[in-house]
Amino acid sequence: MSEKTMQGKTLFVSGGTRGIGKAIVYAFAAKGCDVAFTYASSADTANEIIADVEARFGVKCRAYLLNILEPLTYKDVYKLFDEDFSRLDYFISNAIISGRAVVGGFAPFMRLKPKGLSNIWTATVEAFVVGAQEAAKRMEMVGGGSIISMSSTGNLVYTPNYAGHGTNKAAVETMVRYAAAELGEKNIRVNAVSGGPIDTDALKAFPNYEEVKAEVVKRSPLSRMGDATDLTGACLFLCENGSSWLTGQTIVIDGGTSFQ
Repeated sequence: MSEKTMQGKTLFVSGGTRGIGKAIVYAFAAKGCDVAFTYASSADTANEIIADVEARFGVKCRAYLLNILEPLTYKDVYKLFDEDFSRLDYFISNAIISGRAVVGGFAPFMRLKPKGLSNIWTATVEAFVVGAQEAAKRMEMVGGGSIISMSSTGNLVYTPNYAGHGTNKAAVETMVRYAAAELGEKNIRVNAVSGGPIDTDALKAFPNYEEVKAEVVKRSPLSRMGDATDLTGACLFLCENGSSWLTGQTIVIDGGTSFQ
């Protein structure tokens, strides 16, 4: 049984209905943390997670509809959050886009198009900025907090068709460092968690999924693909007291693949 070391605290994570985001919701709830998350389309899935989390861990859990391609609507989501929760301690920017929204952004270099690239920028960098700004306002009222942007090693290691995403992951990691430099005086720490290819629905949507998976297993000294739960430990660490002097950094969790 997990120790309830985060009782009385609240996490807000974007994109919490599947993959990494869902794993984060459960990991923090297991520590006694109240949890809010966003979803893109399925209210039914969100409500199922809420019911399961509250029943299993005895914490408060709520979900809000968010279109990550319209980052300013974060402000409306946070107003709903304020009606449900009295404090915010941790914010994790995790939501990503896929499908039609990334057409022209997920492609070989010579087929990249401004619209797809712009959408990835909006969902990755602009959404982090607005989400973190709103979070910081609330964290300041409780004496500080921790902000995390999820990233990926696609900005360190060549991954076919990943130029649009990889470039924007590099950009958001830079934004994290700037945010850390300016929010430290408010006792708010800002870091990134960069994952290697993780076996999620988002990765399975890649047309070359099997090829990517085989290459990751081959490259990793641990001889396996990453799982969504492999990233939750770093997120917990960055929100707990053991990392109280750690800010402006990117923690890479990639099964050793970026060294190969």
